[in-house]
Amino acid sequence: MERRPLLITGAALAAVAVGGGALTYAVSGTESTTGLDKFTTVTVDGQKALSGNIVAGRTQSKYSPLPWIGDEASVLKCPDLKAVAGTEVTCAAKDGDGKDLSIPVTVVRADASSVTWKFERV
Repeated sequence: MERRPLLITGAALAAVAVGGGALTYAVSGTESTTGLDKFTTVTVDGQKALSGNIVAGRTQSKYSPLPWIGDEASVLKCPDLKAVAGTEVTCAAKDGDGKDLSIPVTVVRADASSVTWKFERV
């Protein structure tokens, strides 16, 4: 019995598993960096802030990007997110069964041109 085809098949399966894991890791992240420009920026208490519509849309798209990552959620509304590190807001959403969800969002870092923020899957 020749072992070479078995080794090649095993190596191919391992490569697919590693590739699938890398894809899952790449798209499952909950952190996002968004530029602050005239289309995304609002003002809250005299501070630059990321529009809640942008936060809601990005959270919606990243909450469950693949069927095996997180549960489905429809993000309904997010408050504007001040571009100040440590700022926390809560987005309102509904899960696949229509149950209300509260999704915490936190600013990780911010500067004059962008804000990096993350959400938690609940």
